[in-house]
Amino acid sequence: MTTDSITQKIRQHYAELSAADRKLADLLLRQQAGLVGYSATELADLAGVSKASAARFFRRLGFADFQAFRAELRRGAAQQSPLQRMRQTARKTGTPQFAQHIEADTANLAALREAVDDVTLDATAELLARARSVFIVGYRNSHATAFYAAAILSQIRPGVQLLDDAAGHQAEQLADCGAQDVLLVADFRRRTSRLLPLVTAARAAGMRVVVLTDTPLSDLTAQAALVLHCPHQDEQMFDSYVGAISLVNFLATATTARVRKPARARMQRIEELHRALGDFADAS
Repeated sequence: MTTDSITQKIRQHYAELSAADRKLADLLLRQQAGLVGYSATELADLAGVSKASAARFFRRLGFADFQAFRAELRRGAAQQSPLQRMRQTARKTGTPQFAQHIEADTANLAALREAVDDVTLDATAELLARARSVFIVGYRNSHATAFYAAAILSQIRPGVQLLDDAAGHQAEQLADCGAQDVLLVADFRRRTSRLLPLVTAARAAGMRVVVLTDTPLSDLTAQAALVLHCPHQDEQMFDSYVGAISLVNFLATATTARVRKPARARMQRIEELHRALGDFADAS
């Protein structure tokens, strides 16, 4: 079940809802993607209704309880494969148009501005600047964002490591981690079950976790010190990561501003090494 079908179900029952139920319905209709990650008690508090009213509301929608609602929404999100999207987009749009593609990516960037607040951005940049070490991880579709984050953060500060499980050395990489270190996690659909044990181990070691994710339903958010939500849309066959890449780019710039002098010295040394190694064919 997708957010669209949940919205349709709420609207079908809206006229029959009590005043308390409508408060919850309005809350979900306004910000459904950001609220379903909360507990039923937290949702009731946000809507200003009792927990009993919230329980009755989800039963009216056809769910045994709030956990059943959230589990169904999780399953729906996990089923959004490119194969299914190919069928959906073919029915909706026929031949893809480049202008529509650009419009969709532009909408993603606009949604990102609304989804991430300045306080969270500042706190994240501060963590990335002050941490003893920054470990970065992302599997499957998330790997490209994680790789990009490691590539640019390593230019401005030491101690940046990409946790790549291809060599099977993640246990060794994390063995000496603690409260002075940060784990930056890219968590985008379709997700792998391998990520949760790694984050759990990092938290047990005292590491602070920052999660970049496209859903508040991720089990990782409960273990995160900071969560940066990167909205996505369902009109394209393949998920767009333009928002995530833009966000990582900004975080690197904001982190540099906090460590400007050592960052400049490090980047200068890196440029000298590039010249000594003959890395580039031209001066660009």
